[in-house]
Amino acid sequence: MSWIAGAKRRAAEAAAQHVESGTVIGLGTGSTAKYMIEIIGSFLNSGRLTDILGVPTSIQTSADAKEVGIPLTTLDDHPELSLCIDGADLIDGNLNAIKGGGGALLREKIVASASKTYILIADERKIVEQLGTGFPLPLEILPFSAAPAADRVGRLGASVTLRRGKRGKMTTDNGNFLLDADFGPIEDPPWLERELKSIPGVLETGLFLGFADMAYVGTPDGLRKMQK
Repeated sequence: MSWIAGAKRRAAEAAAQHVESGTVIGLGTGSTAKYMIEIIGSFLNSGRLTDILGVPTSIQTSADAKEVGIPLTTLDDHPELSLCIDGADLIDGNLNAIKGGGGALLREKIVASASKTYILIADERKIVEQLGTGFPLPLEILPFSAAPAADRVGRLGASVTLRRGKRGKMTTDNGNFLLDADFGPIEDPPWLERELKSIPGVLETGLFLGFADMAYVGTPDGLRKMQK
């Protein structure tokens, strides 16, 4: 689909307009977020923005930001952020999202929770009526608990897969494993979030409920804004 790259860039460009000079911002992870990082870097290099600091949500994002000249900091130094912009794997009509396809969900949720304003960016393929439609729910789990956690998640009705990479079991930047739990369309996301978080060894879920203030969604021929 040749329109996808353009749609992602349009969403990223719209969200980047919210970045103000002199602020500390969260930098998301993923292909759409990478466009946003490139755009903010170009704003800094042109002088359109000044005195920006970024908190990256992954090692890859840190490398991408450094490449375009965005100075970085940490939550230790700046525990409250003005803004975070991040991509999503699925977004519903209430701006709830599933994230974690890129494996950075734990750090992404920490940064999202530290941000005054949280903006999602995506192309329109990611918009669904119900979360879980066509995309499994990622879970970050402690390696020690991989088997029992997977069993408990399966008992909640999911088809569970331990994510693997080229070298075997995929590990996150935090050294943990990822479970992809396919529940199908999720009828009650808040209930499921509570149940999953009660399982020992499940460190975080890819359900981002109530975080987003708005979303910019790129379409084949334009852009639309979703807002609460």
